[in-house]
Amino acid sequence: MKLEFEYGQGLMSANLPDNTDVFIPGETIKDPDYIPEDKLEEAYLNSLRNPEGNIKTLSEMADSSKKVTIIFPDIVKGGLQETSHRKMSIRLILDELKEAGVKKENILLICSNGLHAKNTKEEIYKILGKEIFSSFWHTNQIINHDSEDYDHMIYLGKTEERGDDVWLNKYVYESDIAIMIGHSQGNPYGGYSGGYKHCSTGLNHWTSIASHHVPNVMHRHDFTPVNNNSMMRHKFDEIGHHMEKAMGHHFFCCDAVLDTKSRQIEIHSGTAAAVQESCWKVANIRTYVPFAKEKYNVMVFGLPQDFHYGDGMGTNPIMLMQAISAQVVRHKRVMADNCVIICSSICNGYFNDMRWPYLRELFDIFKSNHMQTLPDMNRLGEYFATNQEYIRKYRFANAFHPFHGFSMMSSAHIAEKECAAIYVVGAQDPGYARAMGLKTRASFEEALEDARKIVGKNPRILALPQTFKLGAVHLMMENDPYPETPDYEGYR
Repeated sequence: MKLEFEYGQGLMSANLPDNTDVFIPGETIKDPDYIPEDKLEEAYLNSLRNPEGNIKTLSEMADSSKKVTIIFPDIVKGGLQETSHRKMSIRLILDELKEAGVKKENILLICSNGLHAKNTKEEIYKILGKEIFSSFWHTNQIINHDSEDYDHMIYLGKTEERGDDVWLNKYVYESDIAIMIGHSQGNPYGGYSGGYKHCSTGLNHWTSIASHHVPNVMHRHDFTPVNNNSMMRHKFDEIGHHMEKAMGHHFFCCDAVLDTKSRQIEIHSGTAAAVQESCWKVANIRTYVPFAKEKYNVMVFGLPQDFHYGDGMGTNPIMLMQAISAQVVRHKRVMADNCVIICSSICNGYFNDMRWPYLRELFDIFKSNHMQTLPDMNRLGEYFATNQEYIRKYRFANAFHPFHGFSMMSSAHIAEKECAAIYVVGAQDPGYARAMGLKTRASFEEALEDARKIVGKNPRILALPQTFKLGAVHLMMENDPYPETPDYEGYR
């Protein structure tokens, strides 16, 4: 069987055994039906005017005296089409606010980039579309969250449950109505984006994110395979709930369950807790896919150079390793104990130093100084997170925050922890892959032949073409139950 896998800016061919199983999201097993475009506005208005949980409608909360923040996710995920969730929901929310008498000058749109790179003007335009962008950009009413702008951050103390630090964007804290636009789309970090994950990571500070994007949370038994009930997920919920208690009111959430192509399957508005519960019912069906009859000994996919974190993710050795680990977290349920990963990457040492200015230094330290595994690096987190030059690049040059590299390394270790071996094929500078503990071969065929020393002559093989180009799923065995949803009754 001949298949094509992502490789740099193009594709690499692989000749795999004819009994290889192939999974392409939304194609091998169809997604639930999405809402037709001509029905979307009706669905949004019905959701906005009938919110779930203990919260009033926007029309009931709003008047001419109210200050409003509208918080939307960055460009990493969520769709950019004209009928995307962000464009549709924000446009209709603005209509509801205007009808209720809210003054335009009292509305601020905030991109919840958290420790991600601040989105550029061009990226904001793509996310929001011409109409919203033109109305608010030139009056300075669209901003990125800046977790290092201490004039506009509020420290809210520690969570009661686990004593985690909580910070919040000051504009959000001081607004009368804080509206979060999120989406339930498969995420290796706690199951889904949206809900309380949105505010706890997107509007917070690195010291709070260091309470969950770290080895003692990400290397627990409840993190891999991905599920909705991990320690990480509970920390998201506790931090978000703590923010609400400090503000004295709930976030008003408008979240959509998205399909493989980021089209809306369902739309739910209301409190974060109620919206999470409702969204996950159908999101579980779309995202956690019962598929495998037997566990796989080999998993095959390809890494493009440029995908959701940005250009260089498939070549920068630490980001490359994180991307491999994300597939392990998603698909561990269908992986045999001796599972081997084979993936293509041009792996040419392109770090993209403007976007991740600190990763080259992290990589160089990892190669020396008794650093045997990536978790050995974690003790340097605060040292890097307070490096003023890296912080200046985060604040003013659209770079990722330096602590983000430590969440990437915590994730990156999972592949080494859970796999018998990992092969990178087609590396132009294979030393980068070998420094991460990976094996290198020129082709898929050579890697598979060598892997047979580990998995035997007739391994069960799972091929995942387009896995980084489409909305991902979390594969399960045919009879696996859907993951449990936590009880959010006290948060509603």
